[in-house]
Amino acid sequence: MADTQQVDAKAERTADKLARRISAFSKAHGGAEGQVAYIGERGARIVLVGEDGGWGDLVAPSYAIAEKAVEKSGITAHESFDGEFAAKVETGPYEWKRMAGIQIGG
Repeated sequence: MADTQQVDAKAERTADKLARRISAFSKAHGGAEGQVAYIGERGARIVLVGEDGGWGDLVAPSYAIAEKAVEKSGITAHESFDGEFAAKVETGPYEWKRMAGIQIGG
């Protein structure tokens, strides 16, 4: 019983820490929306898109922790990274150069 409570407390602290980081991103970008994606054994990726088009991501150790962090932060959560949500992302020269580099083996 004590082990379960210890794990739950650790998960709660992790969710709180992620929620603070999500809230800081949201504040810095005039608001934010997010989407949680399962990435296998590694956990879940929280993709964030700010109202100003800025974007970023965080990795949580589990999907449940990621969902809890997004809920605690109060941002809007999307089911998927669909076209309308993705269109809010603004990319600059760095991203385009990096994407081109991946295509040509760079």
